[in-house]
Amino acid sequence: MDWLESAIRKSLETKEALLAQGLGPINEFLNLAEECIDNGGKLLFCGNGGSSCDAAHAVGELVGWFLEKDRGPLPAVALGHSIPSLTAIANDAGYEFVFEREVEALGREGDLLVGISTSGNSENVYRAMAQAQRMGLVTVALTGAREGQCVDVADLWVPVPSEETPRIQESHLLIMHLLCEALERRSVS
Repeated sequence: MDWLESAIRKSLETKEALLAQGLGPINEFLNLAEECIDNGGKLLFCGNGGSSCDAAHAVGELVGWFLEKDRGPLPAVALGHSIPSLTAIANDAGYEFVFEREVEALGREGDLLVGISTSGNSENVYRAMAQAQRMGLVTVALTGAREGQCVDVADLWVPVPSEETPRIQESHLLIMHLLCEALERRSVS
């Protein structure tokens, strides 16, 4: 049972550290997303493994509903979730191109791309963010405490002050829920 209590305490400590580092980056992220939606853009998300699940989770809440059932859908896409596209791109070009190619196909100037990478060094997320910047999209990097290569192509860096993947992912989910609530509040008011 000691490990169980320890894991829960580490999760709480990470969220307390996130709060202590200041809400500036999270608030700026929410503002960028609101501006994107207000200007007719859409939100694109990408990540690998658990981060891909976080991307899909956020999109489900935005296109569907979060807390309020009396609002319209919000435009959002989780990249890498079309298996035929994913496997074709990975097979023909390489896995590092799976998100970049989808950004090229789906992204438009004024859209916002959220690259989720606990290490900040996922090559396919990095390449997607670099492509997004070339196309005039706004880019946000959600990472852990380390400043990886994704930060180099981000208009905004939202770090989680941890180097433990599960703790980072737990906080990324919190940030995604904050995004959903912020956008939903605006759409029903």
